[in-house]
Formats: sequence, structure tokens, C-alpha cells
Amino acid sequence: MKLFFIILSYLYSSDALDLIHQMESISKPNDIKVNITLEIKRKKVKTLNFRSIIKNNGKKQIIWFTNPPSEKGISFLKITEENFSEDLRMWLPAFKKIRRISSSKKSNSFMGSDFSYEDLFNRNKQNYTYRLLPENKIGDESYHVLESIPNKELKSNYSKHITWISKSNLIPIKEKSYDKNNNPIKEKKFYYRKIDDFWIANEIEIMNIKNNKSSKVIIDNIKINTNVKDEIFQEKNLKRLPK
Repeated sequence: MKLFFIILSYLYSSDALDLIHQMESISKPNDIKVNITLEIKRKKVKTLNFRSIIKNNGKKQIIWFTNPPSEKGISFLKITEENFSEDLRMWLPAFKKIRRISSSKKSNSFMGSDFSYEDLFNRNKQNYTYRLLPENKIGDESYHVLESIPNKELKSNYSKHITWISKSNLIPIKEKSYDKNNNPIKEKKFYYRKIDDFWIANEIEIMNIKNNKSSKVIIDNIKINTNVKDEIFQEKNLKRLPK
């Protein structure tokens, strides 16, 4: 019986849900166009460049790789469906084939980096239970600390995420993810710049805690609210880079 009430406290933690609602209510751009550099740090740093268009707070996203030549033309289309499932498709120009990335593949590495496909998916609150942990202070800044536990139906490769959220502007600045044995496996750090009235991530670092490897995403040439049409998020547009 005690366990039952503990579970209820996770599911219905009003403080945690209030925080999530506050974060969701923050004004966000309707659409974003960006250039992105992905640095994969091994013995040598591998650099990939791509362009991306994002709409509806990440529910629709298309990516075209432009460099290096060996990766040029590879593209991805990600759509969050009405039932909150994720549809991710990949165009492979060498094979002239579109491949659907199934949920069973979501633990696979994204383009050889330390990001998995699951790391790219939207985190829909319907698929998680939440709890607020004690606040944390780093320097002069205070942070909410939010624990997110994926529901079994999600079939996540993580057991939980711990996210540090700035109390001053309600944006996440750090997150630690845990494997199925509840051991920390990845740590992400987020950096932002303010464009108009919006906080936009312009750098994301990810560290694989187990093997000490890391990757970095650098986001620039950011353009917001350019009236992107829904028609761009179609399979046929994977095969051609827009002007």
C-alpha cells in the first residue's frame, strides 16, 4: 500500500506539473531555420554540417546534411503525430531509398555521434511521470531539479532523466540521463542566446559518461518566424535541399 501512494506522488506531483505547465506557457517561435555544425570528438574531431527547419516547437523538423561530401545529401524528416508517437524517416541518396527509423532503433547513434535517435525525439509529458527534487544552486543561480521517468509503454532506453532548470527564465541548462541499471550514462549541457524575446539554444554538449566520449552541436545563422509552410515537411523534400 505504501508503494501505491509513492507511485501516486510521482504521477500527480502538482509542483512538478506546475513547473512543466509554466515551461510550456513560455512564448516560442512558430518556426526556426538554422545552420548546424555537429562535432564528434574522438581521437580526431569529425565535423558534419547540416541545415534544419523546425516548426511547432519541434513537432515538425527536416534536416539536410551538406558536408562532408561523404554525408552530403543524407536527410531526415521527424514528425510528432497526434498520438505523440514519433515518425522519423531518413533519405539515403547512395541507395536512393527512404528508410523509416523504427522505435526499436532509437538507441542507435545519430550519424556516429553521442546523440541517439531517442535524444532527438520530443519529450511529451503524457509519456513521463515527474517529481521535483530539492533545488540546487550553482554560483549565484538557483535551479529547479526535475526528475522525469519514462512510462513502460514508451520503451525508452533510459530509466530516468534529471534536468536542471533555471529559476530565472525556466530554460533547461543541464541534464543527466540514466541507463536501465540506474547508472548515469549521458550528460547534456545547453547554452542559449536571446533573439527578440525568445531564448534559442545555440550550443548543446553531450558527454557519454561511461566511455568519456563527447559530441557538440553548434547552431548559427538562426532565423525565426519566417512563415514556414507545412508543405516543406514531406518525404519528397528529403531528396532536395531548398534554396
